[in-house]
Amino acid sequence: MLQKIFATGFALCTTVLVYSQENSVASNNTTPPATETQTTTPPEEKKPTLTISGSADVYFRYNTQKQALNNKTSFTNSQNSFALGMASVKLEHTGSKVGAVLDLGFGTRATEFSYNETGIFSAVKQAYVSYSPLKDLKFTAGTWATHVGYELVDPQLNRNYSMSYMFTNGPFTHTGLKAEYAKGKSTFMVGLSNATDFRVPPSDQINKKFVIAQYSIAPTDKLKFYANYVGGKAPDTSIVNQFDLVGTYAVSSKFNVGINATLNSSQTWDGSKSADAQSWYGFAGYFNYDPTAAFGLTLPSEYFNDEKAVKGLGTTIFANTLSANFKAEGFTFIPEVRYEAAGASIYADSKGAFNQKNTLSFILAVVYKF
Repeated sequence: MLQKIFATGFALCTTVLVYSQENSVASNNTTPPATETQTTTPPEEKKPTLTISGSADVYFRYNTQKQALNNKTSFTNSQNSFALGMASVKLEHTGSKVGAVLDLGFGTRATEFSYNETGIFSAVKQAYVSYSPLKDLKFTAGTWATHVGYELVDPQLNRNYSMSYMFTNGPFTHTGLKAEYAKGKSTFMVGLSNATDFRVPPSDQINKKFVIAQYSIAPTDKLKFYANYVGGKAPDTSIVNQFDLVGTYAVSSKFNVGINATLNSSQTWDGSKSADAQSWYGFAGYFNYDPTAAFGLTLPSEYFNDEKAVKGLGTTIFANTLSANFKAEGFTFIPEVRYEAAGASIYADSKGAFNQKNTLSFILAVVYKF
């Protein structure tokens, strides 16, 4: 990948609405007796339903330089050991207009995801209520997973087990209020939230808010785009703006591709004026092949640029991960190999000295969903 280039991907997702109308026509050639009356039963309202789902995952990671520190992304910070990723349960209660979600997770994955929280609140991945006054309009209030990026926190929703640098350094959650409106093949979302990843902001930063937004479109059943934004004043007083693009395309029933591109700009405040903005950016391609329903391959290839050391790396990274998915009902076995090459010596050798520009790791992961 080339330095200083931000490759624009496309992004948008939409909710394709399907309208169905049932018409019943009944004919009766016999005139009912005068003593009988005909009545029409009013349609029943949708009764609230409760859906329970969840997952559990365990993994083993081995780095050839024998260093856990050589992992610089989320959720796989171990070396030569088995580790619990996350045990998760999600409850969804849905009525005709009102719904609520409580999504809980336990384990290192959940703890890292909710890193600003302590105690029992670190187990809360999502907790929100929604209200749809109109068929195409929905309001949501609470805490929910970010709309930014291609990858998701739940392992069963990704084909690769290890995460990208863009996911790791982007937002995880938003807490606030958002509105979503669907029109044709497009969906619009706009919201106001606390600073990124803060369920409750620091007491002296309570008035600072972020704006979030998304526009998505599905020109065809095979092609989808998302354009995402999040920005505002962070608790460290920096002004943050992040623009994110995602696109997916189903080449065939067995092969599909995804793209993700992100630019994050942070402008610090020195007390009297704004300093020059510093940025990090990245882009990635996801190539997914499923020859059978029980077996698939995926290759995420990512370029990440943090030469300004906004995220503490001070260099560029080219990361490639090859993952296989062996599936049986709710069970998925994921053997994975990951190779990273950096522009500087940010990886440690077997003795702990940071003098390596590349690293190689192997992961065996087991994921079960219900």
